[in-house]
Amino acid sequence: MTANEAAVDAAAVATDLAPAEGDAAPAEPAAATAKATPEMSPAECAAKLKALFPAIFGGGVFKPLKLRIQADIQERAPAQFSKAQLSSFLRRHTGNTGYLIALGKATHRFDLDGQAVAELSEEHRLAAREELARRRGLQQERVAAEQAERDLAQTQARNRAGLLHDFERTTLTLPNFCVLKGVTEAELPGLLEIARAERAAQPVREARPANAGPRGPGRGDGRGDSRGAGRPAGRPAARGDGRGNGNGEGREQRGPRGRAPGNR
Repeated sequence: MTANEAAVDAAAVATDLAPAEGDAAPAEPAAATAKATPEMSPAECAAKLKALFPAIFGGGVFKPLKLRIQADIQERAPAQFSKAQLSSFLRRHTGNTGYLIALGKATHRFDLDGQAVAELSEEHRLAAREELARRRGLQQERVAAEQAERDLAQTQARNRAGLLHDFERTTLTLPNFCVLKGVTEAELPGLLEIARAERAAQPVREARPANAGPRGPGRGDGRGDSRGAGRPAGRPAARGDGRGNGNGEGREQRGPRGRAPGNR
């Protein structure tokens, strides 16, 4: 247990569990106590306390508990809870983050009927706030560590994918390839096996068809199938279809670099 946790227990829990002065009862045999108190799980104990005392344990709203409230519970619900059951429940209840938030903000403690009965000391409020700050710090560290772990896993996967890509295309010998990539010949097969498995697990990307359909108005399923549609009447045909020279005669076709065949 950390120092902060000990402070919270000392300030908000241990005093609640301490028996009131003059209330000490003679010790009872363990067998008699076990007979008088029914066995129940922590969840069953919590549900029973909520049913018996909804003003303080029900409603989903935490309230700082009156000190030594365990003695009050045993007095008002005799033989229904053992000391161990109540101690376990109160440790969980007063250690809950919601309870600590309430303890850090409240001004009073409350009894089993939900009535304010005593002022809450600044020492106890401060202990609750310090514990909350400690928990927030741990949470932030955990989130940062998890993000760093995810980033590292993604980087390693990218590196393995690059290694496999290069291995499948290299012309180098195995020793030279390993030296280039900074891996040993013993490590390489395992890395390549993982990379292949990761590649196989990736979703297959659908390739775009060569004829993907119209890309604009007036175009058919293939380029040129509807070329010329919608062109104003009388407009010359496009170059390559035998462009006229004004006398109805077509131009001579040029070679690969634009020089007319035979004009040398």
